[in-house]
Amino acid sequence: MTQQQPYYLRANAFAQRMNSVIGWLARHGVSLLGSAEMSVRGRKSGRMQRIPVNPHHHDGAQYLVSARGHSQWVRNMRAAGGGDLKVGRKVRTFTAVEIADDEQKARIVRAYLKRWGWEVNQYFQGVTARSTDAELLAACPDHPVFRITVES
Repeated sequence: MTQQQPYYLRANAFAQRMNSVIGWLARHGVSLLGSAEMSVRGRKSGRMQRIPVNPHHHDGAQYLVSARGHSQWVRNMRAAGGGDLKVGRKVRTFTAVEIADDEQKARIVRAYLKRWGWEVNQYFQGVTARSTDAELLAACPDHPVFRITVES
């Protein structure tokens, strides 16, 4: 019996280039619709790894959703338990807790897709903000979500 690999959609060359540009902009103080550059310690290298993210506010909490699935930043976040969000000179250190695959996570994903669907729907394999609760719940295992708490 073979074990199915977790869903992960690797960025193509264009997406990698766009991530570089968006990350550069965030490092230099330009946030596109709330984007930030996240740094998280690499679980193998120990070096800080950077990637642009769209922090998502929902019901008074802040979340990071992995549209591409079980990516390297997700694996690093699980090991590190937190990181930094940067826009310009402002760096916010945070801790992160992964959300279980349940109705709460499905509501967070639905709200995320309402806000960011124009950018990320292509990674959700046909699931959108208008999908049924059952469809969203079925997609949850493929898209890790972390609740983040910014340290004061």
